[in-house]
Amino acid sequence: MSTGPQTFLDHDKALACIHCGLCLSSCPTYLETGNENDSPRGRIYLMRAVQDGRLPLGDTAVRHVDLCLGCRACEAVCPSGVHYGELLETTRNHIETHHRRSWWQRFLRHIAIEQVFPFPERMKLALLPARLLRKLKVERWLPKFGRDALALLPDKMNDMSLPRCSTSTAIEKRGRVGFVSGCVMSVLFGETNAASVRLLNRAGFDVVTPLEQGCCGALYAHGGNLEEARAAARRNIQAFESLDLDAIIINAAGCGSTLKEYGHLLENDPAWTDRAAAFSAKVKDLVEWLVRFPIVNRQSPIANPRRVTYHDACHLAHAQRITRPPRELVHAVAGADFLEMPESDVCCGSAGSYNLTEPEMAERLQRRKTENILKTGAQIVVTTNPGCLLQIRAGLNKAGAHDVEVLHIADYLDRC
Repeated sequence: MSTGPQTFLDHDKALACIHCGLCLSSCPTYLETGNENDSPRGRIYLMRAVQDGRLPLGDTAVRHVDLCLGCRACEAVCPSGVHYGELLETTRNHIETHHRRSWWQRFLRHIAIEQVFPFPERMKLALLPARLLRKLKVERWLPKFGRDALALLPDKMNDMSLPRCSTSTAIEKRGRVGFVSGCVMSVLFGETNAASVRLLNRAGFDVVTPLEQGCCGALYAHGGNLEEARAAARRNIQAFESLDLDAIIINAAGCGSTLKEYGHLLENDPAWTDRAAAFSAKVKDLVEWLVRFPIVNRQSPIANPRRVTYHDACHLAHAQRITRPPRELVHAVAGADFLEMPESDVCCGSAGSYNLTEPEMAERLQRRKTENILKTGAQIVVTTNPGCLLQIRAGLNKAGAHDVEVLHIADYLDRC
């Protein structure tokens, strides 16, 4: 194991952190542990120490980096504008190529996650045994990890595919957009994708969903496999760039932040730099696009109103800095029945595949989020990311709050 200098971080970006500590109160893991090594500034210090050769890349340093959710809440409050997400992804890429993990972590990260989740057909096959176990109701006989993993699956899994082109029948036609169907979204939340397309059609847009698209690369980038993330970026740019679109719409916050950062991912590839920047400039989250158009009748109160609260998906609120548009859309339907949640922007513990690789901390954050939801007295929780939907549903079920419904904002708006 080398302890000499190792160049993997951008020197200027790593030194931008002035260790002021303003990030501490926004970091979910620091809020839970109180350990400086589990804070953003502590982790940046560890990253720099490994790069400078002052600290070996051993289990201790890796453990604290692994425990980071990658939620990027620290970025939103940092006065120095530290690009923490870039530093984290670069460090994780270095860890995966220079550190030997346990066989279980290698299986989870490089087989179960990297070789299954980004491929919808493989995911469908992998979920068949899980569906059978759920149907047989044998969860209690499984070890805790198995029980918790099964608890994440929705009761109803729908993998309906979208048509290549969906034409708007609105009186006022506004243009043509592309739609990123996603991996987990297309397998577990096909109805939500369909609702998203209906909303876009209602707003006056024809929607194109190219069959050639693939995984956005988020799971690869967040897990430390930047080469695969770049390959995913190239495939998607090629699939969308010739379609003459007004925008490229995504309804999964974690995917959206990566799609918007293709310019950074491919900044050192001259053949793709400009193409990546042009692609990312067109990417819009569903809520930031829909909020511009009158898709909700703000004058007509809905029958049988129910109290609604909203959970900020980390990569929408922190990475993309989008917090107001989803609230405006929900409030347009719920009115006075919209209730703000305490700590609405603190991570629920899903964080992509974090609830599989770090189940203990994920469960602590899930419990914290569940308690905050129940404090509101809301009957519906709305959010914008598939991982959050799965994690929050499972947390509410554990707490016995089966009557609280968890909905993607597209389903909520489409229903209303």
